[in-house]
Amino acid sequence: MSLRLSGAGLQHGNGVYALRGVDLHIAAGERVAIIGPSGAGKSSLLGIMASALRPTSGDLQLLEEDPWRLSSRARQRLRSRIGLIHQAPPLPPRQRVVTAVLAGRLGQWGLGRSMVNLLHPLDIPGARAVLAQLDLADRLFAQCQQLSGGQLQRVGIARALYQDPSLLLADEPVSAMDPVLADHTLRVLCRHAESRGVTLVASLHAVELALAHFPRIIGVRAGQIAFDRPAGEVDPELLDALYANEQLVSPPLPTASMELQIPRC
Repeated sequence: MSLRLSGAGLQHGNGVYALRGVDLHIAAGERVAIIGPSGAGKSSLLGIMASALRPTSGDLQLLEEDPWRLSSRARQRLRSRIGLIHQAPPLPPRQRVVTAVLAGRLGQWGLGRSMVNLLHPLDIPGARAVLAQLDLADRLFAQCQQLSGGQLQRVGIARALYQDPSLLLADEPVSAMDPVLADHTLRVLCRHAESRGVTLVASLHAVELALAHFPRIIGVRAGQIAFDRPAGEVDPELLDALYANEQLVSPPLPTASMELQIPRC
């Protein structure tokens, strides 16, 4: 079992609940998409999965460990096995792309090797290879401040892929990309996960992308699991209920007889 949440809840300091009573099991090697309206608790759920947020109730088993029963050092070692992909990657503007990608291994390298890497990239071919999968090899030595939002997202993804973690957690990883690029990037992510047996959990606003790339879909609404089903069983009625009272209508489900139309996020 890669992830297990039992009765997990998260209450903010102001008393507001972000999550309530979440029971969720994700096996090693699964590919799961989390969908739901804005403010539903998707990012909070990913934060708990990453052990970045400590649940205020319930239990978490992460890669066969309870991170909150470990020492700080052991918890940090556990986190080095988790790849985090942010919607807005925290990349220093003046940092070169090659350095940003190689930073994926800092949790596995010693201090000395990490310091040397800041001055002289230690694995330029490795960084170039992973960037090439995302059509960014030509930006290897560019500064991050020279990149667009979609390019920065792809650099963040490249860093996580170079890390080669046991668990990949992605929070809106393609929101700044055009439809074709978003589709391609998710294919790269899913292909990487499938070929290495890596568990992949991604939150997505674009329902069609979730249905097209992920076998299992979890709908989150008001801090609770609304449904947890195979992609083929997610029908318009479920989506209407999930996004009820939202100003934006849920996009139609793709069918075999219609071309997939991916909304731009």
